[in-house]
Amino acid sequence: MTGIQIAEALERTPLAVAIAKSIWLFPLIETLHVLGLILVVGSVAILDVRLLGLGNIHRPLNDLMRSVLPWTWSSFVVAAICGALLFSSKASTYYVNVPFRVKFVCLGLAAANMIAFHSRSHDLPNFGPTPMRARIAGAISLLLWLAIVSTGRWIGFTT
Repeated sequence: MTGIQIAEALERTPLAVAIAKSIWLFPLIETLHVLGLILVVGSVAILDVRLLGLGNIHRPLNDLMRSVLPWTWSSFVVAAICGALLFSSKASTYYVNVPFRVKFVCLGLAAANMIAFHSRSHDLPNFGPTPMRARIAGAISLLLWLAIVSTGRWIGFTT
């Protein structure tokens, strides 16, 4: 089966059909997706701004990470589930949509950046300026999340 055939089959599932045909279900799920994304981007930005040395500089980095990351992960789960439900309702349309594909490339790059950062975050200083590699990771993260939000918005105008 090709990717487009899988997308078309997904689109025909009862849940996807219900979302597509309902006048309130798609907007409700989309609202939850956006609210989840707001929390993801906001919590990521709090940490990234600290890494860049632009905010929360007097708060220990480990303390900030312990406070922020549960919000990041729980809101990411909400956004991802809602995004998958939205995708299912128009899977064949989204599958070929360029901004949708760019968004997922950026999500993959953001995940790789996060994995690289967290695999070495144990040796970061808790106070003071962060090393250049952490600043770079924070800047890349902010740029990728800006691209994710922008392309996500762009999808709505191209489908």
